[in-house]
Amino acid sequence: MSTTSDPRTAQADAFLAAAGFADARREPLAGDASTRAYVRLHRPDGSTAVFMDAPPAAETTPAGPEATPEDRARLGYNALTRLSAGRLDAFAAVADFFRGRGFSAPEVYAFDTAQGFAVLEDLGGGLYARLIERGTDPEPLYEAAVDVQAALHAEPPPAWLEAASGARWPVLTYDALALKTYCDMFLEWWPRYAATYTDFAPFTAEAAAEWQALTAPIRERAEAGAAVLAHRDYHAENLVWLPEREGLARVGLLDFQDAVRAHPAWDLLHLLQDARRDVAPELEAAMLDRYLGARCAEVERETFLADYRALAALNATRILGPIFARQVVGFGKRRYVGFMPRTWRYLERNLAHSDLAPLRAWFDRHVPVETRP
Repeated sequence: MSTTSDPRTAQADAFLAAAGFADARREPLAGDASTRAYVRLHRPDGSTAVFMDAPPAAETTPAGPEATPEDRARLGYNALTRLSAGRLDAFAAVADFFRGRGFSAPEVYAFDTAQGFAVLEDLGGGLYARLIERGTDPEPLYEAAVDVQAALHAEPPPAWLEAASGARWPVLTYDALALKTYCDMFLEWWPRYAATYTDFAPFTAEAAAEWQALTAPIRERAEAGAAVLAHRDYHAENLVWLPEREGLARVGLLDFQDAVRAHPAWDLLHLLQDARRDVAPELEAAMLDRYLGARCAEVERETFLADYRALAALNATRILGPIFARQVVGFGKRRYVGFMPRTWRYLERNLAHSDLAPLRAWFDRHVPVETRP
């Protein structure tokens, strides 16, 4: 047990003791941009598990399925953007849904939503990102990840996810309001970041109005096409290679508590236009072909690819503004600066298509190339 007087640590000690992990050695694991922290638990018998610490007080309240736009605005960021606020009942419900369909989500050994603690199955250290950095051929990894997507999209999601533990969570739609919230934050945060290294002025009212007019149809297409359960953060830092398992179970899934009903392009564009690592255009094209080949009976190719490009462009602005720029300017996390040039390259690749020419022209006028990282 800890000797610290910190109340949160004492609560964690008590939770772990009740869950049967009082004697486990604790090894802190690398975190991310969220408010969660992770610790690997090593038991005397050699077995391991993962402790998740997700403080509820660090998050604004999520929205329920009956929340109006006005309700969501009053509740704040998580409600507006359809995030789960790190709720562990959301994690447990999504995990059971995935596991029930043969996917490798961690088993939840114990959790306490009120305190924000959970003990999870340890899927090991085979993160896609680390394997690729060490020279593993990415193609078989991405093929397996795309196959998981095609299988997950084969059935429509239910309105609610329910776990054997009693956890229950609604499957909300990643809608136009959520995307507008993110897009508007690009208008706020990009000028604040760009002004730190160049003479960049805030966007004018006219530029902002034009932005709304150009992005609104894309947001509406995203909501209209929301027909599948999306992991929502599906990329190489949240996928674990489990070669000892078979078929779809070879891909371990992490960090899925924000799952929503969304357009089927969302998870694919996160995987194939990964803000944290380069994905070759040839690999991206091959994986899109693989997905579309698996779903050719349900998905019209050219319509899907047009939606994919448009949503990927929108997602790049979501990453550049409220995620990267905000982390740097608002919280002093300079490591995100190194990710920005890659995200701009992805954005420019999407905008190069003729169907996005008006949006490309907006960027050329209001975010000239010489002001981009």
